[in-house]
Amino acid sequence: MKTAEIRSTFLEFFRSKDHTIVPSASLVPSNDPTLLFTNSGMVPFKNVFLGSEKPGYVRAADVQRCLRAGGKHNDLDAVGYTARHHTFFEMLGNWSFGDYFKRDAIRYAWELLTGVYKLPAERLWVTVYHTDDEAFDIWNKEVGVPADRIVRIGDNKGAPFASDNFWQMADTGPCGPCTEIFFDHGPDVAGGPPGSPDEDGDRYIEIWNLVFMQFDRAPDGTLSPLPAPCVDTGMGLERLAAVLQHVHSNYEIDLFAHLIAEASRLTGTADISNKSLRVIADHIRACSFLIVDGVLPSNEGRGYVLRRIIRRALRHGWMLGVRGDFFWKMVAPLVAEMGEAYPEIAKKQAFVEQALKTEEDRFGETLEHGMRLFDDIAAKSGQVIPGADAFKLYDTYGFPVDLTADIARERGMSVDMDGFEQSMGEQRARARAASNFGSKAQLPADVASAVAPTIFTGYDSLELADAKVVAIVRDGKAVDQLADGEEAFLLLDRTPFYAESGGQVGDTGMIRHPSGALAVQDTQKVGGAFFAHFGSWQGSAPLNKGDVVGATVDASQRQATVLNHSATHLLHAALRTVLGDHVSQKGSLVAPERLRFDFSHFKPMTADELKLIERMVNDEVRHNAQAEVHNMGYDEAIEFGAMALFGEKYGAEVRVLKMGDFSTELCGGTHVSRTGDIGLFKIVSESGVAAGVRRIEAVTGAGALARVADEERVLGEVSGLLAASGDDVVEKLRQLFDKQKKLEREIESFKAKAASSASADLATSAVDVAGIKIVAARLEGLDAKSLRDSVDVLKQQLGDCAIILAGALDGRVSLVAGVGGAALGRVKAGDLVAEVASRIDGKGGGRPDMAQGGGVDSPELPQILAGIPAWIESRLH
Repeated sequence: MKTAEIRSTFLEFFRSKDHTIVPSASLVPSNDPTLLFTNSGMVPFKNVFLGSEKPGYVRAADVQRCLRAGGKHNDLDAVGYTARHHTFFEMLGNWSFGDYFKRDAIRYAWELLTGVYKLPAERLWVTVYHTDDEAFDIWNKEVGVPADRIVRIGDNKGAPFASDNFWQMADTGPCGPCTEIFFDHGPDVAGGPPGSPDEDGDRYIEIWNLVFMQFDRAPDGTLSPLPAPCVDTGMGLERLAAVLQHVHSNYEIDLFAHLIAEASRLTGTADISNKSLRVIADHIRACSFLIVDGVLPSNEGRGYVLRRIIRRALRHGWMLGVRGDFFWKMVAPLVAEMGEAYPEIAKKQAFVEQALKTEEDRFGETLEHGMRLFDDIAAKSGQVIPGADAFKLYDTYGFPVDLTADIARERGMSVDMDGFEQSMGEQRARARAASNFGSKAQLPADVASAVAPTIFTGYDSLELADAKVVAIVRDGKAVDQLADGEEAFLLLDRTPFYAESGGQVGDTGMIRHPSGALAVQDTQKVGGAFFAHFGSWQGSAPLNKGDVVGATVDASQRQATVLNHSATHLLHAALRTVLGDHVSQKGSLVAPERLRFDFSHFKPMTADELKLIERMVNDEVRHNAQAEVHNMGYDEAIEFGAMALFGEKYGAEVRVLKMGDFSTELCGGTHVSRTGDIGLFKIVSESGVAAGVRRIEAVTGAGALARVADEERVLGEVSGLLAASGDDVVEKLRQLFDKQKKLEREIESFKAKAASSASADLATSAVDVAGIKIVAARLEGLDAKSLRDSVDVLKQQLGDCAIILAGALDGRVSLVAGVGGAALGRVKAGDLVAEVASRIDGKGGGRPDMAQGGGVDSPELPQILAGIPAWIESRLH
């Protein structure tokens, strides 16, 4: 059975069982800062399990695309070297939200595997949590699995309920036992059944995990039954395909066979079993779908992980001998394999190819940049590259550590690999800490299940006189009252405060009660549906849960934010008109004082393009079109012409903002009534933030007027300094720059002549030690480049020689050493630099023939240099 058929058969089976078929969510979790990527099938349903979101159905099935290449779940280093590890994979899942439970979940799984997929029942094994007698009896007495093929798994991870067969979302919250289904590949494959000492072998492979969420775990570890137990299942499509296609490795299934064949052709590698081909085939899926979901290569966050995956694939291409571009050409065969199941990748094929090709073209530049950085690090490192520096090259600049080690060996140096691994471990620890579910506004599970979602009234009014305090959360726990001076966040049944979302910052303002007031410093969404008002209570008496309060939004802040938010929509439309339809939002910040808009585009914008964009937006402002708001179904909104924004999660009904015939987008934010309210739009800057991502910052309204006034003031000051009128300022500056360049060229010429003259003088003063001509001298005012030039000249003049020159400038000393001719086998330039640098509080190192370093200018430097001939002589004996 082909992979595509396995996928569709799964969905149709559960459709026949009255499940709603849900499309795959993005690899980028919507409005969830606690996760880098969607790393399992349950991530899109997290808020449903927490009780803060009602999906409109109680049964669902999906095929969720997942990624594990960063944070807590990171399989990157194992990919290509094992049979089943991937960065990108597809998770088949069926879900029950308070509907069916263990019996139906187990029966559905067995029926699908043995009745539909026709897997032999005698080759299926099952595990259950050791106290889950209910699941055991269903498998044994109702399904008919023999007791000797049902394995009870206890707490095997060092703590109560810490087990392979007990699942929990976080340290607290929904959790419960699970039952796993294993396939036996047969006695010709090494390994034992689950729970045995040999369970890590490849004979018994887990294919499906059924999680029964039936408890709520409290901070003290106690378990309480959930009012509506849920089912969460996950089955890896690639693993199931390997079983159904009678192959042992996931990389042998039909999908990977095609991708590996294309990688073989593009790299000229005949050996299909080469592990590098597996890496390339795996990574093209991860990279392509990340780009489709709005991630582009960068040096931070998700973009950094993408860049790391791309460069790992390119590095394996280099290992196969590829020196041209090849990786982006893998997108077409990927579309051929997966475009039908995921039409979005076919639609964006050209964009994905361009993004990958741009990054691939940069790879050579990265190597060159990495070499320069290596030189800088080597110059101050002595004979060993510190592990932290090697890690910086790897982690920040994408310079592989094995390449760093190779270059170090060529220069007679080494890399502190233990230090590198320590830095790597520290990074992993930070990633694990960052990957836990949680935030400053974590909502306790008991609150989420007891409180209705917040009703937002702030579209129509900035005040509410009779809101009810339905929950008070302090230090992560629900409390009944808030005393004077205590900080917490409040949940109200209704609120005019906008909670941060879609780039728009949360509202500030006041929540008042006859006994006191809470100044709202920020408003955030918690649990996807509740508005948390953060602040400190100041009152003559405590604020109590159940109190009725007045809520007033800071009108001036909201108004300034509104202007910037509406202008962002006009900016987006203008960018797509001027630059093309490939422009899409990659992030935004809408605050009272400014707006920031990140968008996909592969080159800097020209001055003319920026002027045109600014003019188009201001034209729409002057048109003063009405800002129409329409509430409709998602599909209807797309047909209406609305554009969905990156990173947003949309429900069945959406809010559409239409401003004239210029901009139509889905947006839940707050906006102007008419475009003319924006007043004035002024671009402040345009810059690049990542490969293929540009950023525009702008201001509107009073902020734009202040910007214009400030620019006029600066122009006036410059005109005064240049004694020129406004119209003549540019020409006067051009004349000054031309004069400066001329003077700089003259200075460089003088430096070159001084270096040449110094070299001639130094050559005549060379000291002969055992046939080696030695020069050790201090030269005033020369920088490192001039010193290198002088050393090169001296090496040509003197032949068998050892030279070290010190250039003093502004209290610092630059050191450059060179060794030439037959002296190379007897003296090392790195040793010369290290000897002098160590005595002036400095460092240095490099190749045997050329090295450099530096230190603090010292009165003892002439004496140190004068002793170099004797020092060399002592090392020759």
